[in-house]
Amino acid sequence: MLFRSISLGLLGSGGSALTMPVLIYIFKINEKLATAYSLFIVGSSALLASYRYGLKKLINYKVATYFGLPSVIGVVLVRYYLVQEIPENIISFDYLTITSRNLILGLFSILMIIAGYQMIKKKKHIKKRVNKKFNASLAVLEGIAVGSLTGLVGAGGGFLIVPSLILLYGLKMKVAIGTSLFIISFKSLLGFFIGDVQKNLIDWEFLGAFSFIALLGIIIGLTLSQHIKTKLLKKGFGFFVIGLGIIMISLEFII
Repeated sequence: MLFRSISLGLLGSGGSALTMPVLIYIFKINEKLATAYSLFIVGSSALLASYRYGLKKLINYKVATYFGLPSVIGVVLVRYYLVQEIPENIISFDYLTITSRNLILGLFSILMIIAGYQMIKKKKHIKKRVNKKFNASLAVLEGIAVGSLTGLVGAGGGFLIVPSLILLYGLKMKVAIGTSLFIISFKSLLGFFIGDVQKNLIDWEFLGAFSFIALLGIIIGLTLSQHIKTKLLKKGFGFFVIGLGIIMISLEFII
């Protein structure tokens, strides 16, 4: 858990990559409740990390509002109305059974593999929009889509948000990362408090202790980020996330 948070402080990504597996496979928490806990933990961690970017004026609050508010709507609606209503057995035949656990963890594992690939691939320069008049409707739709995905699997979705902010709004990379962390923080926390607290029995003692360790890792990661070149670390963590995603798919669908 501490390693997960250090990676977020160092790399600005990987927020939920270890949170969900730890909650589900080590602490044996139900997958739906685990996504709720993940939202709180990832949101709290991202809030602390974004504070550092805010001090350096690397957050575009106007863009965060345009992109972030629709994402909040998406995550809250999914958490409040959809997640709790997903049936235990979605598909049940003699030869095929797909449960809510299979659906949530399957999608989460796929996102982990995609996120890991994004970390290890050689980055091509993303051309910023020359025309700063962005497509507002497209931005709203993307915000809702990312928020809905966040609500369903408990992942922050930074690997989706950062490229969108660069392409739609022409932000520089560091500003896009800072803005993404800010968006992740408030959409995750609002999704948790509005969509989950009223519908789930929350173990606040456990969640508080878990989150404290996560925040400690963020502080360590932010401190180390001033002294460590993160390129090699990011690639290594990317391979680790891909491997973990493949293991989760194997555990849920093969073994």
